Amino acid sequence: MANGPSSEHARLIRKLETITTLSGDEKEALTTIPLRLKSFVEDTDLSPEGAAPTESCLVVDGLVCRYRLLGAGQRQIMSLHLPGDIPDLQSLHLSVMDHSLGSLTSGRAAYLPHAAVRDLTDRFPNITAALWRDTLIDAAITREWLAGVGRRTAHQRIAHLVCEVFVRSRALQLVEEGAFELPITQAELGDATGLSTVHVNRVLQDLRRDDLITWRGRSILVLDWERLRLAADFDAGYLHLLDEPSILTPRASRLRSGLAD
Repeated sequence: MANGPSSEHARLIRKLETITTLSGDEKEALTTIPLRLKSFVEDTDLSPEGAAPTESCLVVDGLVCRYRLLGAGQRQIMSLHLPGDIPDLQSLHLSVMDHSLGSLTSGRAAYLPHAAVRDLTDRFPNITAALWRDTLIDAAITREWLAGVGRRTAHQRIAHLVCEVFVRSRALQLVEEGAFELPITQAELGDATGLSTVHVNRVLQDLRRDDLITWRGRSILVLDWERLRLAADFDAGYLHLLDEPSILTPRASRLRSGLAD
């Protein structure tokens, strides 16, 4: 990488390095993947349900979500994706999209040809392992969201989402002095947590009143991480980040202690 990777390749390398270790040769190889760059505006489908993509979408800038539209037109957001994520990586092996990827903001995407990714993984087993690990972590996040919608209170759901994006943003070096961007509307937050907009608004007011966060426009400032984490019942272990130790909540500690006994 004599001249250094492009900003788009650098996003991908930085993301993978949050979950695994890459050698110099592997990082060099990742910079050889051809990219088709495309700008998008908010509320755009980047990879719609039913499509048969021949490329995977790397988020370069902006916020992207995975979602399903139900029969009556309601949208359920199932995950949020930050710069460096490849949220449709499974399309390497699943020929048809069973959900949609949509933009929540304007931004840029880089499309990676499946043929080029397969060639790279054939030559570099550790890159194969890195992408496989990324896909498994994606599934772990989905399980955590499912547990949240099914069993967490409204306050825990929203606080947990804030905690997750904060920790993931921090790993990507996108947090500055406790502040990070989460450009999502209250309606979109409701789609992600299974709550009405009125309920979302009430919870956000409570989080502000309790001096846990300040949310202005696109930016969130975490005022008290420890209290926010406890309010969310948040344990970062499911993100499997190299530099983010699992922090057990009191509930999780009791459960694990009970299993040990």
